[in-house]
Amino acid sequence: MNTPHYLHDGAIMLRCPEPYDLDIIYSWENDTELWTEGSANAPFTRKIIEEYIDSYNPDIYSARQLRLMIVKIDTMETIGAADLYEFDPHNRRAGVGIIIDRRFQRMGYGARALTLLSEYSRDMLGMHQLHATIAVDNEASLRLFQKSEFKICGRYRSWVRRGAHYVDVFALQRLFT
Repeated sequence: MNTPHYLHDGAIMLRCPEPYDLDIIYSWENDTELWTEGSANAPFTRKIIEEYIDSYNPDIYSARQLRLMIVKIDTMETIGAADLYEFDPHNRRAGVGIIIDRRFQRMGYGARALTLLSEYSRDMLGMHQLHATIAVDNEASLRLFQKSEFKICGRYRSWVRRGAHYVDVFALQRLFT
C-alpha cells in the first residue's frame, strides 16, 4: 500500500512561508488589482510581511489559519499561495483562498494546489468541509473551484465593494463525506 503524500504531487508542493518568499508575497499583497478579490484595502510594508513570516505559526488549531506556499518542484520556484482561514475545529470547516502568480496561471497549478489542500484538510486535519466566496464575474476562479469539486450553494448580494458599486459573490462548498 502506498503512503499518500499530502503536500506534494510530483509537480508542485505546499510548504510553509520562508524568509526568501518576502519579495513574492510583497508583490502579491501590494497588487491593487487583487485587492477587489479579497479584503485588502491598503498596502503592506516589507517589514510587516517580514514580521509575519518570522512569527508564522503553522499550527492551525492555535492560529486558526494556515498559509502554504505553492512551489513548482522542478524549479523550486514559489508560484502561489493557498490559505485556510476562519478555521472552525468544532464544526471541522475552513475557508479557502488561493493565488497563483500571473506568470503561472492557466497551467493547472491552481487545480493541483486545491486538490492537495483539500486532501490534506480532509485526511490530515479531519475537516468536514471547505468553503469559499467568489465574485460572480470572476469566471476563472469559479471554473477552478468548480473543477476542484466545490459546489455553488448560495449567492450573497452586493457583497464586495468595487469603487462606487457592489458585486455579488457566490458561496461555494466542498463537503467531504
